[in-house]
Amino acid sequence: MTTTDRVPLQAWLPTMLALAAIWGCSFLFISVGVRELHPLYLALGRVVAGSLVLLIILAVKRESLPRDPRLWVYSFVVGAVGSAIPWTLFGYGEQRIPSLLAGIWNGITPLVVLPIAVLIFRTETFSLQRVLGLMVGFGGMLVVLGAWNVQGGANLTGQLLCMLAAVCYGFAVPYQKRFIAGTTLSGTALSASLLMCAAVQLAVVAPIITGEAPPAPWSLSIEVLGSVIALGALGSGLAFVLSLRNIRLIGASRSSMVTYLMPIFSILVGVIVLHEHITWYQPVGALIVLLGVAVSQGLLRNLRRKPALAAEASAA
Repeated sequence: MTTTDRVPLQAWLPTMLALAAIWGCSFLFISVGVRELHPLYLALGRVVAGSLVLLIILAVKRESLPRDPRLWVYSFVVGAVGSAIPWTLFGYGEQRIPSLLAGIWNGITPLVVLPIAVLIFRTETFSLQRVLGLMVGFGGMLVVLGAWNVQGGANLTGQLLCMLAAVCYGFAVPYQKRFIAGTTLSGTALSASLLMCAAVQLAVVAPIITGEAPPAPWSLSIEVLGSVIALGALGSGLAFVLSLRNIRLIGASRSSMVTYLMPIFSILVGVIVLHEHITWYQPVGALIVLLGVAVSQGLLRNLRRKPALAAEASAA
């Protein structure tokens, strides 16, 4: 057994559930935020709040930001494709579709990561198992869309915007793995640099596209202001610290299973808090997508192997 296999369940499972809850509830906060804020300014508020939280953590830990100019260039790219653009797209999308549906689309990210990592960054390779997983996941995406009943309009546009946001994540993850992951800097310092770059980008672009200055914080309702703070402080600040803790305890692969739990929370809070409605094929499609993710990542094969390994160990 590996070291991560010996880590007790109670050491990492509560953290994973907390992460799934924070990130799953982010779509609720986005839905509330876009009631009064333009999606660009909502994303700007999120990255500013997240940057402040991480800078405070760095100050407490007495760590510094990156000093290598090349690392800041890489951070600028990931800040745009991994934060500024997808968070804005989710905001635009949730002006048209329920938050729970946006949460479901976020679950396709691992399926997008694989072909981009293989075809563009050459950090992964295809196998029959992975291709099969992609095909199953693609079928699930069509089910979520209700492809047999697509009639266009705001709903379809909103879903496509959220799908495009997941594609951005799919590009950012292998890019970060290839150009940033090898650095010796802490994840907190790297994340702070990414969010700071995203904040600069949005601060420049948002006034140009919207044609207006950002609203004063005191002009916003308590619900919207709280949503912005929650998105930044929790979704982009505290959540990162929790995620880093789990990665160190059980590894990146097992930590990524939080992806399977996030849509559950986004659906629950959407239905209970926002009284959103869901059609039968959307959760069914989400389950098919998650099945495709599990197949492509070899999770099902690993689950089959563990009982066999346990039996061999007990026999020995």
